[in-house]
Amino acid sequence: MADVVNLNRARKAKARAAATVQAAANRAAFGRTKAQKQAHARERAHHDAALDGVRREE
Repeated sequence: MADVVNLNRARKAKARAAATVQAAANRAAFGRTKAQKQAHARERAHHDAALDGVRREE
């Protein structure tokens, strides 16, 4: 015979699994510290300035 499944528990378990997947995606997207964000912005500004310095005007 088949096992009896509590549908409320199954629904909650599915929701918890989806929440952990979403949390992992959010950590990857937004999980940088303020210092890391500022360092990246400085690095980007440096590269942009270097490109602007070698750009030729028509």
